[in-house]
Amino acid sequence: MRHLLSIEKLSAEEIRAILASAPRYKLERGRPGSLPLAGQSWALIFSKSSTRTRVSFEVGIRELGGQVMFLNATDIQLGRGELIKDTARVLGRMIHGAVIRTFEQADVEEFAAEARVPTVNALTDHEHPCQILADLFTVQEKRGSLDGLVVTFVGDGGCNVATSWVWAAARLGFELRVAAPAAFQPHPDLLARAGGRVEWTCDPQAAVRGADVLYTDVWVSMGKEAEAPQRLAELADYRLDHALVQLAKPGALVMHCLPAYRGKEIAEDTFEAHASTIFDQAENRLHAQKAVLGWLQG
Repeated sequence: MRHLLSIEKLSAEEIRAILASAPRYKLERGRPGSLPLAGQSWALIFSKSSTRTRVSFEVGIRELGGQVMFLNATDIQLGRGELIKDTARVLGRMIHGAVIRTFEQADVEEFAAEARVPTVNALTDHEHPCQILADLFTVQEKRGSLDGLVVTFVGDGGCNVATSWVWAAARLGFELRVAAPAAFQPHPDLLARAGGRVEWTCDPQAAVRGADVLYTDVWVSMGKEAEAPQRLAELADYRLDHALVQLAKPGALVMHCLPAYRGKEIAEDTFEAHASTIFDQAENRLHAQKAVLGWLQG
């Protein structure tokens, strides 16, 4: 049985298989086609708020022939302290798959083990694999290939999105640079385990020089709100703006996984200058999610 629990747990071949099918799902949208989820009921179990992830999975499951129910964790017994393994053992007898957005990576992995139905990590504090698969698809769509590219992540290099980028670079072999203050760098143990062509620096100008893709994310992730003043102060020099973009390769892609807080991690004019790419990236969540769902069917 297949699960999507993290980029770390995917092989290069599995990532490439998902990316290879995403263009077909995008091209064939709205046309009669196969319905791999026909007769299936899927649950979306979310402990964190969501726009793109929730909508792309709800639409994607329906377009692939399945039925979907949204379960806010505070509205079911999980919110009253029921163990994740007990919830999983019940739901596993009733549903055909689960998409989970929560805090702890261990909760998603325990659910998959106990429910014994295909399970998708739709975001944890540890990784955001669905986002990175959509991002890789977007880069591949716009550049033709990921081979030989330099991707630079600027901002909170210790966040879940950056972690998934580290594993993607390790699996696929492209160069990843992470520009962040020392306190916001990927953990050394992560870099040692992942390997690959991953570098980090405190110098954003050096990191973006000659890069093909510039990427940023919010500085205050969900659950980190109490740290907002400190984070905003320490990351202030890591904003993507016109001057920084000019150091990258001409025509470099500027990407943001959204939501964006203009004037913080990205300047307003920089965001709008690259809005076409950013909203293509957002749309591609749907097509990449459908590719994931199809891949889970084996």
